Amino acid sequence: MVRVSVEAVTKRYGHVAALSDVSLEFDAGKLTAILGPSGCGKTTLLRAIAGFVSPEGGAIRFDGEPVTAQPPQQRGTAMVFQSYALWPHMTVFDNVAYGLRLKRVSADAIRARVHAALELVAIGAVDDVARRKPGALSGGQQQRVALARALVVEPRVLLLDEPLSNLDAKVRQRLRAEVRRLQRRVGITAIYVTHDQEEALAIADRVVLMNAGRVIQMGTPEDVYRHPANEFAADFLGVGNTLAARAEPGALQVAGQRLAYEGAARGPVTVILRSSDLALSSAGTAGRSAEPSHAGATAGEALSGTLEESLFLGAYYRHYVRVGEAVLMVDGPVPVRPGPVTVSVPPERTRVFPAA
Repeated sequence: MVRVSVEAVTKRYGHVAALSDVSLEFDAGKLTAILGPSGCGKTTLLRAIAGFVSPEGGAIRFDGEPVTAQPPQQRGTAMVFQSYALWPHMTVFDNVAYGLRLKRVSADAIRARVHAALELVAIGAVDDVARRKPGALSGGQQQRVALARALVVEPRVLLLDEPLSNLDAKVRQRLRAEVRRLQRRVGITAIYVTHDQEEALAIADRVVLMNAGRVIQMGTPEDVYRHPANEFAADFLGVGNTLAARAEPGALQVAGQRLAYEGAARGPVTVILRSSDLALSSAGTAGRSAEPSHAGATAGEALSGTLEESLFLGAYYRHYVRVGEAVLMVDGPVPVRPGPVTVSVPPERTRVFPAA
């Protein structure tokens, strides 16, 4: 198991800073997810660790050993790509065996290790699948082959670049659990790039949140989600509602209404309210009362508004409530008729940041 250190790494493309003085530690034997919007620098960072991108400053170390100047083939990493990158003219067996043949492993050892790798990724009937070509496989099976090809060479560090983004939702959810199971079973240091916050939170031991080439926050999934470091983190994680407000002693002035507030901020602020933290109550609820999920909401812990639209999203409804000039998204278990509603706002889940 290898500890990966990134020390003050910088990379520019013209006038754009893809990475700006990035410093990180990736724990040995753990799965770290690098999360952020498109263009935040997460893939550039992954490719710098792999050796496909040469940083203009800083250093990358594996267990303290400098690897910044080493070519990819000497670093002992293996990459799983978003596009799978399987050779269509080769069988599954030959795709998985390719790296071992480059290392001049014996034919008997190759057969044993390829079979073991395909078994490890739970691809099904190994002997049958091994004879097929990638075009005869489903997307989920192709991604399992890509994982097997990466693992069979026994890399020091496993790098995964948006590996599940081309799959449909159900297969993606199943495979994310498989990736997590594999990483724990093998005990390898894994770095997983994704723009999908649910995926990052679900599978990672540690989450690194990036934006504009910089690290915004890092920590356990629970810490990063529950204690966002700034406005960007609060808004990016979860479905956030952004409101302009004014902080006063004991209260926030929001859209002409008052919310309870015990923080120290004063003056203009930005308030982030996650849709899952809010709840609706209305006399026009269909079927049964839309009881707020946060019991005991009192004066100062709710906003009055008008429900304009509700969308059924399967496991829950997303309600769109107009409060002054803003429209809040509120998630709830039951439909609510359009009209006057009250939005419960728990003070402990109200995130307040200085206005930009």
